[in-house]
Amino acid sequence: MFSGLWLEVKIMAIVTLTTDMGNRDYYVASVKGAILSCAPGTRIVDVSHHVSPFDVAEAAFILKNAYKHFPKGTIHIIGVNSEANLKQAHVAVEANGHFFIGADNGIFSLLLDTIPDKIVAILMQQDTHYHTFPTRDIFAKAAGLIARGSSLEFVGPPIPKLKDILAISPIVYDNYIAGSIIYVDYYGNAFTNITETLFKEVVRGRDFKLIFSTNDNIITKIRTRYSDAAEGNKLALFSTSGFLQIAINKGVSGSGGGANQLFALNKGQQI
Repeated sequence: MFSGLWLEVKIMAIVTLTTDMGNRDYYVASVKGAILSCAPGTRIVDVSHHVSPFDVAEAAFILKNAYKHFPKGTIHIIGVNSEANLKQAHVAVEANGHFFIGADNGIFSLLLDTIPDKIVAILMQQDTHYHTFPTRDIFAKAAGLIARGSSLEFVGPPIPKLKDILAISPIVYDNYIAGSIIYVDYYGNAFTNITETLFKEVVRGRDFKLIFSTNDNIITKIRTRYSDAAEGNKLALFSTSGFLQIAINKGVSGSGGGANQLFALNKGQQI
């Protein structure tokens, strides 16, 4: 016979952090402490703290490929180029079932593929008279309110739109795509701005040459996994992000070098 005992499961809020602060200093720890002081029991997940300083495009690429794998309702703090000024407000955004907190510096136009459901300006009183650490003193407090169940309207008043940044897009001709490197990961894999959809539309099943760095570096086949090439050999594949990637199978530092080292592939370089 059922005893009548019930098990209550409390779902804790999740807050992610994407910053350019690194892990050497006290900055990240103080942000986490501020979040936990506002909303004890919050689960805090580090997305990355090694975004290139002030590089909102890089931050957008990293978070865009991570946030969709978190549960709906997750709160994402973006601590990159976050200081407010007359041209750059602090905002909280609801989109695709997630919440985002950051500066209105154009990053949301790179991060989101859809129009946000809600946008509010964050108008919260700081507990300190210093204005150099908004990720801790403002974003953490806003995240704590949302984590405790407050609506975005409690964080600040609605605003109509966000600032845009034009993403660098490939130039497309009938038989030619001029793309560029947009990100290099820890392994030295170089991500281009050429999507699998665009590639297939232009190539249409024909033979192709992927030319990079110099005319001597050519790839003529798309692989499905890194191990399709022998260790130390170059290859191209479509990563889980959907972008064309140039890589070396197991070619990390100390083992011959990654694609970025061997072919001098840096952000902005043409492919």
